[in-house]
Parts: sequence; structure tokens; C-alpha cells
Amino acid sequence: MPDDRPPYPPFTLETAGQKVQAAEDAWNTRDPHLVAQAYTPDSVWRNRDRFVTGREEIIAFLTDKWERELDYALRKSLWGFRENRMAVRFQYEWHDAGGQWWRSYGNELWEFDERGLMRRREASINDVAIGEADRRIHGPRPASEHGLDVPLR
Repeated sequence: MPDDRPPYPPFTLETAGQKVQAAEDAWNTRDPHLVAQAYTPDSVWRNRDRFVTGREEIIAFLTDKWERELDYALRKSLWGFRENRMAVRFQYEWHDAGGQWWRSYGNELWEFDERGLMRRREASINDVAIGEADRRIHGPRPASEHGLDVPLR
């Protein structure tokens, strides 16, 4: 099926790690249409205080997000998994139109369907102002760093 997105549940440690890295890679493209293809057509999200349903709303949400969160760069780490669910922690850095840099810390809960598409995503996120000199995430993660955990601070 063209909508399949391997690896499929139930996940192993290896396939869960692959799924997390694939999500990080996709989000770092900042292409809302590409990212939305990893979710079911009726996927349900809670992102901070916003509720989003379906690919069209995901595309609109991400388009707006990346118009505000400039030079966005993300790192994700697998926290835990079982069967078709995962817990992921993440950090990303970005700056606003005024030039203020931010590091956003968060946790996500993911649920997948049998085709490997995410049907549910719940994200809790906090933003911390940082100086440009304090940045540590500069663009997509190089392959040599795949699987490495994100430091807490």
C-alpha cells in the first residue's frame, strides 16, 4: 500500500529507534506535506493547547508553526515503547522574528496503526529563552549521531 510507513508495530528496540529517527528526519525538513504523510488521514493530535484532526489540519498547523519558529532544528529520543505505542522526548531550537532564540523541551505519546502510520500524537512542550551562543542543535542530526540521547540541559 502506498500509505504504509514501515517499520510496523509491534515494535522492537531496533524498529522503535528507526521510527523515532524517521520522524526526526521528516520534521527537520520543515515540509508540512511530507510530515503529514506519516499520519493517518484522521490522525488526532494534542499539541500544547491545540487540538488538530486529520492531515489537512496537520499541514495547516505545521505551516503556521514553521512560519513563526524560524531555523527550526529538532532532536528526538526514544523514552519507551510497547506494541504499537511509544513515548518520546525531544528538544528543538528556533528563533522568532525578533531574533530571540528558544529551546523547546517536550514529551510525546504516539500510537500507530497496523500500517505504521501514527494515528494519535499528544505533545507537552515548554519553551526556554536561550542566547544564540547557547545553541547546541544546528540543523539535522548527522548520521554519526543517530540513536544518541538528547542531554537534559
